[in-house]
Amino acid sequence: MGMDVNLKKLKKNAFRYSKVRGETASRVRIPGGVIGAKSMLRITEIAEKYGNGTIFITNRQGVEIPGIKMEDMDAVNKELQLIIDESGVNQEVYEGGYPASGTRNVVACPGKRLCPFGCYDTTEFARKMDKLIFPNNLHMKVAFTGCSNDCGKVRMDDFGIIGMTEPQYDPDRCVGCEQCVKYCKIRSTGALSLVNGKVVRDPNLCVGCGVCVTYCPTRAWTRSKEHYFRVVIMGRTGKKNPRLAEDFIRWADEESILKIVKNCYAYVEEYIDKNALEGKEHVGYIVDRTGYEEFLKYVMEGIELPEKAEVASRIYWGGKHYDRVNELH
Repeated sequence: MGMDVNLKKLKKNAFRYSKVRGETASRVRIPGGVIGAKSMLRITEIAEKYGNGTIFITNRQGVEIPGIKMEDMDAVNKELQLIIDESGVNQEVYEGGYPASGTRNVVACPGKRLCPFGCYDTTEFARKMDKLIFPNNLHMKVAFTGCSNDCGKVRMDDFGIIGMTEPQYDPDRCVGCEQCVKYCKIRSTGALSLVNGKVVRDPNLCVGCGVCVTYCPTRAWTRSKEHYFRVVIMGRTGKKNPRLAEDFIRWADEESILKIVKNCYAYVEEYIDKNALEGKEHVGYIVDRTGYEEFLKYVMEGIELPEKAEVASRIYWGGKHYDRVNELH
């Protein structure tokens, strides 16, 4: 089995090219970071039967099973089938394993399923996104976090979705204890103040984090029934210009976000560097090249945002520029 002949197929099938000759590692996709216990058990069985008995937890919430012999790839794909079925990942060929590796595993913090600060079900949204954008060979990273604490570190991704709520205030339930004011100051942006015994919220300072809701002892503060999101874009690590994602839309809705990310694939197809290996060029570099306006034209095609939504008219990314000479001097 020639290494060069099978390398493209190997990578596309979500197996890693290994420095150990004749060996590979299977990348198991876990959208939203939640996997059934039975599937976890199957991963263990594959690692013991075909791998070297170890499992690597990736930083994108997937797992890798190292030490698999190249000739065992088809057998491993068959064993992965029940895991793929249970996780609901789209697949083109039955028992063929994963059909792509370009669009990375969609990451999510625990969200409101577990966390009192979570503004929405991050796992559910992440799985919806995965269904929409996978399989695809283009290099794209999408991540979800329940609130502006950003435990999901979504500002390192091409698209980061941060949960927001519009806090609803009932003055009749408020006893003026200032618990919300205190915690907003300590844990958030200091958007609340007490005026004549009642709390006033500054909408310009409020980031929609819901800290006031979590700490209010009388339920004078509640979450809005609508789910809102802050979308941040084009964060990345890497060799040239690592940087944090910048705010793109505030008070966005779920449907628009799904369409925007889907639209981005058409933009990348149009403008990606044709010399980019295996479609692997960070989207942010393409935006740097074409300009933000061109990116906006593509991704906002057919989008109707809620009235509250605010879209950035200009975005300036900073970060570290390693490709500039004498930056430290």
